[in-house]
Amino acid sequence: MSLDEAQGAAARTADAADAQPETPNDTQTGDAAAAAAGAGAGAGTPAAADRSAADRPGPEPKPGGWAALRPLLLRMHFYAGLLIAPLLFLAAATGLLYAGSWQAEKIIYADELTVDRVGEAAVPLSTQVAAARHAEPEGKVVAVWPAPDAEATTRVIMEAPGLAEGETRTVFVDPYTAQVDGALTTKGDALPLRAWLSEFHASLQLGEFGRNYSELAASWLWVVALGGAALWIGRRRTRKTRLVLPDRKATGRRKTLSWHGTVGLWAALGLVALSATGLTWSKYAGENIGQLQDRLGGATPSVAASLTPGQAAGGDEHAGHVMTEDMEMPPAPQTADIGIDRAVAAAREAGATEWLQVTLPAKGQGYVVKEKDREFPVHLDTVAIDPADGRVMDVLSFSEYPLLAKLTRFGIDLHMGQTFGLANQIALAALALAVMLLIFWGYRMWWLRRPTKDRALAAGRAQPRGAWRKLPVTLLLPLAAATAAVGWFVPLLGLSLVAFLAVDMLLGALAGRRAKAEAGAGAGAAG
Repeated sequence: MSLDEAQGAAARTADAADAQPETPNDTQTGDAAAAAAGAGAGAGTPAAADRSAADRPGPEPKPGGWAALRPLLLRMHFYAGLLIAPLLFLAAATGLLYAGSWQAEKIIYADELTVDRVGEAAVPLSTQVAAARHAEPEGKVVAVWPAPDAEATTRVIMEAPGLAEGETRTVFVDPYTAQVDGALTTKGDALPLRAWLSEFHASLQLGEFGRNYSELAASWLWVVALGGAALWIGRRRTRKTRLVLPDRKATGRRKTLSWHGTVGLWAALGLVALSATGLTWSKYAGENIGQLQDRLGGATPSVAASLTPGQAAGGDEHAGHVMTEDMEMPPAPQTADIGIDRAVAAAREAGATEWLQVTLPAKGQGYVVKEKDREFPVHLDTVAIDPADGRVMDVLSFSEYPLLAKLTRFGIDLHMGQTFGLANQIALAALALAVMLLIFWGYRMWWLRRPTKDRALAAGRAQPRGAWRKLPVTLLLPLAAATAAVGWFVPLLGLSLVAFLAVDMLLGALAGRRAKAEAGAGAGAAG
């Protein structure tokens, strides 16, 4: 018998055995399922000599519906888990570190983030900005984040020479004394530790090329999670509790499978959410998602902060959210500036009150005062202020965002651990640990499935080839169309799937030639 035939026969035996209901003797006899929920690799069966009579395979079900689809899911889950699992493990491990960085930076950068003593009243923001400019004379102030609470410092954000793209220099100022408590190179609101771990999670610090790893992992995560959940739910079992709770009486491979399946089922929804939100800012799939969102009218709006000649400074508070080319006019020269303190006061009167981020006027632009409290319930309103007279140019409330824009904002903030604060970060850490455990259990099942007598078969077997041929046309055609559409929309998923199929076809062809050669040699010897 050839290697491919041996694998096929063993996997068919495993598939048939898995179709039998679980019995009280399952913990001693082992399981024949080849995969379970989550991000790990597939698994196999113990030696036939260890099976009891209750576990011996019965007749194969007639292909159709789930019976026809299941072998295809098994093979896909096996190879996706086996080959993509290392990338998923990296993404989970780096994501775990990132989830912990929110609390870690509060400890590491406590001197910069908090004041030594809470005073009675804060000095004007203009005084705090002047102190920051004195401490970093080469920097150009572009934004100011007033202290969000009584114990926090004010952040003065600067552009400075020698910084990488996306980096800024942040000076931390005591709002009560205008004393500079420190300065750090930051990215957005992330201090050095979290900024580094964020990039490590996204690209392994390998630049744009490295981002392909995280996009590939996110592209496959939802596939293995949903496919594994379907396989686990579709298994026949006598005790319904074994669907959601691990079998503590099981031993060996069945025990591993029980934990793999139940943990994967509990984590499946969270893993799909992580996959979807992670893809929103990926390079290739993210571009397609953005274009689709724009076509559906779900683009994130922006406040109108442009200064135009002849326009009343106050104007309609909703004017300018959308401007056509015919409406564009050259910016008016800026001749006066009311200062940051009056601008913030005007924005507060207009409704922006929580955790403010003030962008200073650029050429032809007014002050933009934005709430950046992303912890639920969120405060994300934005106000544009005319620097000449302090009148409100535009107000953009978060309630005005299209539904898709709101969902995108919530999804990204959930993925980053902001929406529910510490609870959100703990949930992310739990999901990351779940992925790592699922992968460990998956590889363990693959190892336990290996034959121990024939040294030529040193690794766990996959589901046999040709499962798609057993699908009825009514299921095959829609499935093929959906796969092609998803592969186009999520390019790295489509390309890697094509690569898997090409390699699998090549291996199948080589196995077929080897089988023919062995058959010919056997016939010659018999003659």
